Amino acid sequence: MLVWLAFTLAANPAAAQTTTTYSNVTAGTINAATTCTAPLVRNFTVGTSYTVGDVDLGLLATHSWRGDLRVTLQSPAGTRVQLVNGDTGSIDGNNFNVRLDDDASQTVNTDGNDTNHSNSAPPYQNVFRPNSPLSAFNGQNSAGTWRLEICDQYPSADNGNFVRADLYLTSVPSSYADLSLTKSVSNAAPASGASINYVLSVTNASGSTLTATGVTVQDNLPAGFSFTGASGFGSYNSTTGVWTVGTIPAGTTRTLTISGTVAATAGATVTNGAEISASSAFDFDSTPGNGAAGEDDQDNASFTVSGTRVAGTPPALVCPVGTTTHDWDGVSWPAGTTSASAALTAIGTASFNIAVSGGSFLSNATYGGQSPTRQNAVTGGLAPAQYSIFELVDFTSQAGTVTTTIALPTAVPGAQFRLFDVDYASGQFADRVTVTGTYNGATIYPVLTNGSANYVIGNSAYGDILSADGSADGTVTVTFNTPVDGITIEYGSHALAPTNPGQQGMALHDIIFCRPATNLVIAKTNSIVSDPVNGTTNPKAIPGARMRYCILVTNNGSGTATGITLADPLPAGTSFVAGSLRSGTSCAGATTVEDDNASGTDESDPFGASVAGTTIAATTATLLPAAAMAIAFEVVID
Repeated sequence: MLVWLAFTLAANPAAAQTTTTYSNVTAGTINAATTCTAPLVRNFTVGTSYTVGDVDLGLLATHSWRGDLRVTLQSPAGTRVQLVNGDTGSIDGNNFNVRLDDDASQTVNTDGNDTNHSNSAPPYQNVFRPNSPLSAFNGQNSAGTWRLEICDQYPSADNGNFVRADLYLTSVPSSYADLSLTKSVSNAAPASGASINYVLSVTNASGSTLTATGVTVQDNLPAGFSFTGASGFGSYNSTTGVWTVGTIPAGTTRTLTISGTVAATAGATVTNGAEISASSAFDFDSTPGNGAAGEDDQDNASFTVSGTRVAGTPPALVCPVGTTTHDWDGVSWPAGTTSASAALTAIGTASFNIAVSGGSFLSNATYGGQSPTRQNAVTGGLAPAQYSIFELVDFTSQAGTVTTTIALPTAVPGAQFRLFDVDYASGQFADRVTVTGTYNGATIYPVLTNGSANYVIGNSAYGDILSADGSADGTVTVTFNTPVDGITIEYGSHALAPTNPGQQGMALHDIIFCRPATNLVIAKTNSIVSDPVNGTTNPKAIPGARMRYCILVTNNGSGTATGITLADPLPAGTSFVAGSLRSGTSCAGATTVEDDNASGTDESDPFGASVAGTTIAATTATLLPAAAMAIAFEVVID
């Protein structure tokens, strides 16, 4: 499952709250006698009545193989929450020294095998999120007996002792707005291209004492969902992901419907999260924008794209002035090479760099030796087999990546290439590949086309079926139909991969580049600077008036223009103002002084300008893609 969650931190207004600690330090043995049908019980007696707004629990126990412990808390109202599930097979560290808190970032018993806790508290050594949320007790009355149960799930071995526990109860303040958020999707199994709706609802509980104002919700829409519109209360900005809700009185629900189409291929699961990001009022059981999974101010909705998956059809690569193919069949790439350059006809020299993080490249004779290497065992179904660059790697975790970067000497109008063997093997690996481009510093997103062994969401492809080395099933086609000057391919794992993936690999096949083309656009503007009657105040085009002209040449193409020369005859009835030539990259920024002749260092700084008789001339040696040359000058109306 792939999850897109984006939350913006926001301050939660302070309110008068009181946290009271109730302790139990009666020692007890945790052994074969304290099974989960007859657990060790420790009670907390609360004599004061108030509404509970937050609950934490601290527990200190000395016990070998900490994963044997299961911990359950029961409120006076009878609500039971199993806070610690235990893990008898994996967590063998000694002792349990933890404060359980819904707002903690890490879940209990995920701090690693062989990790020992100290035997002194409070303060508690670790703060972890419980397996099930303590927020189940929020809103209940505090008074009565709170029952703590601790049992040994493997009573035949690894015993220990209960040392102490602390129950932290926080009361609800007198002034608050208890906001909650729900999110649903209209169709949990839509087809690719189908229209679906997300429905978000924010409720201010009827028992709230305040009206919440300034309420906003953060809902960044995921790749795999194409926004078409929104309706309902308030306003939604699909660019920022902010739903501006505004005011919510107690007992009121505000609803928003976000409409769009499914932009993922069959088999893809798309999960989208939303969270209340701002509110004027204190909320006793949640904090806006903190990303805490156990709070009621956030929710997720998922859909899985239905249908029978087939390999997609890539878009056509349109290249007005032809293509250059980087063909690995004719390129040398010694085994183990991670950096190289290649001459691309009509483009220049491109550089290739491959780097691994969180793992190591492997050597395998079947796949050409030490990776990364040029090989033709993984073919993408091509016959006869062709060469490609294979990245065979062993990651140490799901976070490991191999990043391939291609830097071009100039932008190209488009590019297209195939990636082979993006697939999945249960218990071994789950391939993910994400591709982006750059153009003048901006990020460019390509179109990815899936094979039958993978699915596509946005600019990422995810393997979920095994593909053979010689099969096209694992092929992903990447198409850039807009200019790019750099390409980045990130190869790694997704959530189906084991915690420590095994050997996995992906191949980069030939790259087709559109050859660069220039597209020079020229614009000329004028303005009146002054006249002999009005001066510079609302001047008119009368005899003796001075006018400023600006000629702007912009390269809207993807190639670098060279040897640019322009000529501009002065308008009839005007005379050039000597010494008024200026240059720059925009009309507003044309402030560099140019002398009136066509010689000297000012002719290449980087622009040159001159006047000969009644003609203005300008030159520049090069004009990069998206760059501009501006030449400004003044004339007097005769």
